[in-house]
Amino acid sequence: MTTPSRGETPGPAEHRVPAAGQDRLTHLDDAGAARMVDVSGKDVTARTAHASGRVVVSPRVVELLRGQGVPKGDALATARIAGIMGAKRTPDLIPLCHPLSVSGVKLDLSVADDAVEITAAVRTTDRTGVEMEALTAVTVAALTVIDMVKAVDKGAVITDVRVEEKTGGKSGDWSRA
Repeated sequence: MTTPSRGETPGPAEHRVPAAGQDRLTHLDDAGAARMVDVSGKDVTARTAHASGRVVVSPRVVELLRGQGVPKGDALATARIAGIMGAKRTPDLIPLCHPLSVSGVKLDLSVADDAVEITAAVRTTDRTGVEMEALTAVTVAALTVIDMVKAVDKGAVITDVRVEEKTGGKSGDWSRA
């Protein structure tokens, strides 16, 4: 594994993304101590974020989710509600995340041949973006899927959780595509 060069996000080469005009981490002060960024001077604007992720499951879980359901109940409906709740509770879970007014959360779960695919779209009109809320929605939904299917598949794996796109704010729009 190579060390990422300045302006890149660490990770596999195909996932590296140049930083959007940032040459330092905003949540660290000059001494390197964690801080909550002051957003009071930022404009209130419409912002959105889309995130996605997958829960890789066994063929038996796929069969159950497409048919009679898992023993614990309606896994997809439960995960959808959990993901929405997670988006709303993001600042309670992520220490330096700003509390903001979430205008809407749309969470979709679909059963693929080997996984439950999860997407989240979060909207706000506020001073900071909702990328963390979208990621939290996907992650909490994924954790809930695992909780709902663990009696049948103890080896389910959460994978590929990532921001797909964001709009609004000072840094403008960004898309993975």
